[in-house]
Amino acid sequence: MKTVVLGGYGNFGARICRALAPGPGIELIVAGRDLNKASALASACGHGAAAARIDIHDPHLTQALRALGAELVIHTAGPFQQQDYSTALATAAAGAHYIDLADGRRFVCDFPAALDQVFRQQQRIAITGASSVPAMSSAVVDHLTAGWRAITSIDMCIAPAQTAPRGVATMAAVLSYCGAPIQVWQDGRWVTQLGWAAPRTVAYARLRPRLASLCDIPDLELFPAHYAGVKSVMFRAALEVGISQRGMAALAGLRRMGLVPHPERLATLLNRAADGLNFLGSSLGGMVVRVHGLDTGGAPVQRAWHIAADHDHGPEIPCMAAVLLARRLAAGTLDQIGAYTSVGQLSLAEFEPEFAKWGMVTDRGE
Repeated sequence: MKTVVLGGYGNFGARICRALAPGPGIELIVAGRDLNKASALASACGHGAAAARIDIHDPHLTQALRALGAELVIHTAGPFQQQDYSTALATAAAGAHYIDLADGRRFVCDFPAALDQVFRQQQRIAITGASSVPAMSSAVVDHLTAGWRAITSIDMCIAPAQTAPRGVATMAAVLSYCGAPIQVWQDGRWVTQLGWAAPRTVAYARLRPRLASLCDIPDLELFPAHYAGVKSVMFRAALEVGISQRGMAALAGLRRMGLVPHPERLATLLNRAADGLNFLGSSLGGMVVRVHGLDTGGAPVQRAWHIAADHDHGPEIPCMAAVLLARRLAAGTLDQIGAYTSVGQLSLAEFEPEFAKWGMVTDRGE
């Protein structure tokens, strides 16, 4: 399967390319605006990987994908918060399957309704949000709550390592909702909270407690619809260096006052500033998912799942779902047609060999 990775030499795209290059049934094409960078990575990946110059904003993107013989397109060129569906539409028109790493709430949540008919007409599959959220997060929730009578709350928090590589696109995506009003499902109703404001302490199994703040991700909207009866869904992010977390909260306050209306424009500056704080942090990051509900017998129950990723391997996690789905497509074991979110597309068992490959440790507790 000829697989074109858009943004293929970027922070996440390069990891996906390295993982897919040796895979059976996959002919990898590293694609991006800089052909020299794409060629260098393709050479490093080996296994016959090729390179191509492709700009997702090119009005002739469909023709470019057709010329490459693309059978699967993996879109990693974020941030997705400011993107429309033109890349997915071009992929469908080229007759290829589509996977992206989108974490933009509207992009992911509105994706099936906007694109299902288009991909069905082409007899192709499109999956959005193939990343830590909602692909892995939903796999964890499904694992923890298997057999339960009801789920009452889902609480998630990601804790990146300070020294892990950060991309400007990721920083821009995070800053786009810093201080912005976010709709959150709490106690069975929608309430408005501010992104990155009001930090609170979150505990982890193998990491020190950290301050964490609300992030705007698709799960906040998808999970209340997918898990019938759930009363509360929360997702936070916890930066390792406390001054960074408090700085984000301060920036949220400045936006609320109208003093910094577009924090995402500071992405390059703040990304460099974050690098300057690396001496205060470590290479250890992780994530925790906590669920409450009623077990098979109707008794109250709570469970938690933790993952710890050392040696700056944390950025591998957001890439795993796309890699796993691409392998399933190449093997012919992912055969539904149409456009979907990644909720429920993968099981936690499918992720576990990937965790082991990078020495990541998971813990589950009652």
